[in-house]
Amino acid sequence: MAGILAWFWNERFWLPHNVTWADLKNTEEATFPQAEDLYLAFPLAFCIFMVRLIFERFVAKPCAIALNIQANGPQIAQPNAILEKVFTAITKHPDEKRLEGLSKQLDWDVRSIQHWFRQRRNQEKPSTLKRFCESMWRFSFYLYVFTYGVRFLKKTPWLWNTRHCWYNYPYQPLTPDLHYYYILELSFYWSLMFSQFTDIKRKVRVGMFSHHGTEETKSDWEP
Repeated sequence: MAGILAWFWNERFWLPHNVTWADLKNTEEATFPQAEDLYLAFPLAFCIFMVRLIFERFVAKPCAIALNIQANGPQIAQPNAILEKVFTAITKHPDEKRLEGLSKQLDWDVRSIQHWFRQRRNQEKPSTLKRFCESMWRFSFYLYVFTYGVRFLKKTPWLWNTRHCWYNYPYQPLTPDLHYYYILELSFYWSLMFSQFTDIKRKVRVGMFSHHGTEETKSDWEP
């Protein structure tokens, strides 16, 4: 494990020439980014996930009810063991040949079987209430982080003059506000990495997984 960490934090990759991690140790005068800070993201990701559960239940759900958004799901398909087995183990979209075979096996007309599969697919779709609660949580978090980021950037010199990004590089102290911002963002994306397996399933699920991984890597790289 030590060898893997040494390879990952190779100074030749992360730092400019003739600069070592020892040069960036915290002092009484300045605080610098430390690799150990990244470990804070994991327990904080769990805390953010718990805050999300509380928010969706006690804030988002009452808001949805106030807006007359109901939790009623789609109509339940008629129980049928044969069709259920085909749906779960073979295909959710049977072709014409399979529909005709099922029609003969069940003595149903093809249109009824198509209707059953359509109802069964709709059963797996989340309710409007669940969609609303999840969307409201993400909107609230992004709004908070965006507002915090704008207020922080307004006080920084590099927003108005990008040359400040390179003054005294890489010996640039890490302010508490910036440290909080990066750790919060990293923790949030870690929470999404885990919760997306129980969140509403989207067609871009693989893309979102890659997106969150990229965001976390980017947060690790940035000072």
